[in-house]
Amino acid sequence: MIGRRHGRNAKKEDAELDITSFMNLMIVLVPVLLMMMVFSRITVVELQLPGIEALAADDEPIENQSLEILVTDDALNIFFPQGYLVRSVPKIPAVPEEGEAPAPTGTEPVMQHDYKGLQTQLKLVKQTLLAQSIDKKDIVLMLPDETDYQTIISLIDATRSYKAVVAVSVVDAELFPEVSLAEAPARYELKNAGGAQ
Repeated sequence: MIGRRHGRNAKKEDAELDITSFMNLMIVLVPVLLMMMVFSRITVVELQLPGIEALAADDEPIENQSLEILVTDDALNIFFPQGYLVRSVPKIPAVPEEGEAPAPTGTEPVMQHDYKGLQTQLKLVKQTLLAQSIDKKDIVLMLPDETDYQTIISLIDATRSYKAVVAVSVVDAELFPEVSLAEAPARYELKNAGGAQ
């Protein structure tokens, strides 16, 4: 009888699980998996639809005038004040992304809007306004109906801020963060056609 009891107790001890090695594995594995994980950043952009006040009168002060970008098939046109063409930024050949094959020779290159060129021109507009002590923050994007989502997002990113180096750090410098969207008119009335460059 005593021998049987001793045998039963031995079986109970063998049935207990030793999870120490499993816990050690998890302690190492969880940080490694977290480091490999790609975190997505979601940014909320507040957009304003232009109202009646966006239709600026000629006798309004310059800080109340509309800064507009008219998106066309072949260029991004910057107007300030409303109706006066500051600069037209033409499309440029698209650069193939990493892993993409370049376009075959002899074929027409795929063209895309020049967002860096647009940012450069907007920086000049911003500097000119700041030199006159005008801190303008709003901009109106006039888009055709068929404008795709990626173009809209790229335009918003290009007009809101740009990368600048400050004290050996790369920061987002402000351009025109208050972005409004409007439908591009069928025919845009130029007030100063001679100002085009």
